[in-house]
Amino acid sequence: MAGNDISEIREALTYYMEIENMSGITEVLNESDNVSLRSRAAEFEDLCQQALICKRCGLHKTRNNVVFGAGNTNAALVFVGEAPGMEEDLQGLPFVGRAGKLLTKIIEAMGLKRQQVYIANILKCRPTNNRNPLPTEIITCEDYLIRQIELISPKVICALGKFAAQTLLRVETPISRLRGKFFDYHGIKLMPTYHPAYLLRNPQDKRLVWEDMKKIMKIIRQR
Repeated sequence: MAGNDISEIREALTYYMEIENMSGITEVLNESDNVSLRSRAAEFEDLCQQALICKRCGLHKTRNNVVFGAGNTNAALVFVGEAPGMEEDLQGLPFVGRAGKLLTKIIEAMGLKRQQVYIANILKCRPTNNRNPLPTEIITCEDYLIRQIELISPKVICALGKFAAQTLLRVETPISRLRGKFFDYHGIKLMPTYHPAYLLRNPQDKRLVWEDMKKIMKIIRQR
């Protein structure tokens, strides 16, 4: 087994036990659970490798790096944004610019660490000049995200911003009307909220996002 797979499994096991301890429950995974984790880790790695060489749309011609996602593949909470920006494209990691630093602060305020959650985007490649994703690009790329969510099977998805929320929910409702409410995404609770980049421009709305995060925290701490 590759070293990365072993590290990923250990991380998943550690997070699982941390979540259980938060509920006051001590439990040891059995061998069948370990096999399941290894299998999912292998599937996740295969999916990542497919994305890294993807040429389904024209964005592969202008990207520096595919930004597949990062974090714990056994996470209770998945954050989904719109698309990589310049810093993300250069580093190959999601949310590493100014908005990413704010997202990290939000996650830490929730009593978690970035490595305990999973962070991804609707698009895996940066749209040129940070323009809005095109409908054809969303349709072409969304399969990767759908499979990521299926493999992770989180308790909650937090959709960051209009594009993520509208894409996942298949609606055109403004984010101001979506945020703060839980919706169903294939049996998973989905909470839309404002994108960290929006909060950098509108810091007065940070309190609204914090209200949304408190609702998420209640769900992920339930057994």
